Amino acid sequence: MTDWRTRKGPIGVLTGAGISTDSGIPDFRGPRGVWTKDPIAELLSTYQNYVADPELRVRAWLARRDNPAWQARPNAAHEALVRLAAEREVGIITQNIDRLHQRAGSGTVVEIHGNMFEVVCIDCDFTVSMAATLERVAAGEADPDCPDCGGILKAGVVMFGQQLDSDAIRGAVEIAESSAIFLAVGTSLQVEPAASMCAVAVDAGADLVIVNAEPTPYDPYAAEVVRDPIGVALPRLVSEILGE
Repeated sequence: MTDWRTRKGPIGVLTGAGISTDSGIPDFRGPRGVWTKDPIAELLSTYQNYVADPELRVRAWLARRDNPAWQARPNAAHEALVRLAAEREVGIITQNIDRLHQRAGSGTVVEIHGNMFEVVCIDCDFTVSMAATLERVAAGEADPDCPDCGGILKAGVVMFGQQLDSDAIRGAVEIAESSAIFLAVGTSLQVEPAASMCAVAVDAGADLVIVNAEPTPYDPYAAEVVRDPIGVALPRLVSEILGE
């Protein structure tokens, strides 16, 4: 069988929280994950709870203020994908909301779960930067409302119980379907429909490569599964793909 590293054609990449842990952003489901250590924190990501509970929204705004992503910087894994894109056609689908791929210099990035740097109103089309809204929180508004309609504000992140953006899903499917190699990096592959992009890629003929510390439901379909730390494994795999 031909080694997947030698395949020509576009490369798709699906990234999850594990790619950002070396940047100081904890994952969610890992042994030291945010939800593992504090199960109540998962409520902050559930749309119905957020809308119904003003106290939960107050806590959510403080969590956004204190999110380590504000100080985070791209790490070696993010930079490896930029290096790969300099030589190959690369499309990134990310479950992350930290924009570290873009800050590293990646061009084609589909944010399947949105991002934390924008704020939207659930009742109208109002949108503003997270930084501007956090200034209102710092000034004493514990649960700032929409200045246009008085509605509830939230981060521009897709929460549990919300539908994903159809354009983002379409973009993700296009990347997966066109890939000759599909890398799933730092994701538990338990959240759909993001995880199903692996199936889309494999069904279209791609070689699936999974880089994750823990087993995933898609391991049996992978051409290779890598358990090494992502900050080491991904730069190495990129070098192998590029024949360096």
